[in-house]
Amino acid sequence: MPPRLALVDYDAGNLLSLTRALQRAGAEPVILRAPDRGAWDGVVLPGVGHFGAAMARLEAAGLAEWLRDQAAQGVPLLGVCLGMHLLFQRGEEGGGAPGLGLLPGEVRRLPAGVKVPHMGWNRLRIRRPGAALAGVADGVYAYFVHSFVVDPADPVLVTATTVCGAEFPAVVEREHLVGLQFHPEKSAQAGAAILRNLVHWVAARRAPGIRGGSPT
Repeated sequence: MPPRLALVDYDAGNLLSLTRALQRAGAEPVILRAPDRGAWDGVVLPGVGHFGAAMARLEAAGLAEWLRDQAAQGVPLLGVCLGMHLLFQRGEEGGGAPGLGLLPGEVRRLPAGVKVPHMGWNRLRIRRPGAALAGVADGVYAYFVHSFVVDPADPVLVTATTVCGAEFPAVVEREHLVGLQFHPEKSAQAGAAILRNLVHWVAARRAPGIRGGSPT
């Protein structure tokens, strides 16, 4: 059975391309617009747009607390682009707003002098082993579209970085939480390989005795 993934829809991006990419990677993504008490093998939080507005939509739909509950139960959670930002404690955009608080750190604007949004292909610099990048070569290109980046309180979270004006995290991981700053569904073969890695990781954690372990 393919891993069953809740793909959270909170009106913050087109989910079609990510749905198809997850299907090709071997998962069964199901679009979720409200909290669901069913058993999920994993949760995917995508998104583009404004940090505070996105959190407001998640809170209004009851999805913010649901996501925290899923994380507390050890369900694997993947955040993509804005979804990665929302995993952290706070974002400074628009005067600042609290995030989901699942990872320590803040989300900050790209440095002064950098054209925003940062849009295009950048190399991934692998900093340590992790679930997302198993077997992926150092220096592969991924596709980015963003104006803000995460600033983790714990640098050990960072498994890969990239450079645009300054070096910043491209992949973060801790236990059952993974964040990708880039869009894997738009990142050609490297993105497909990363999604396959994560689908296999979710499937492995579904086995008895696996859920709750570390992805690294």
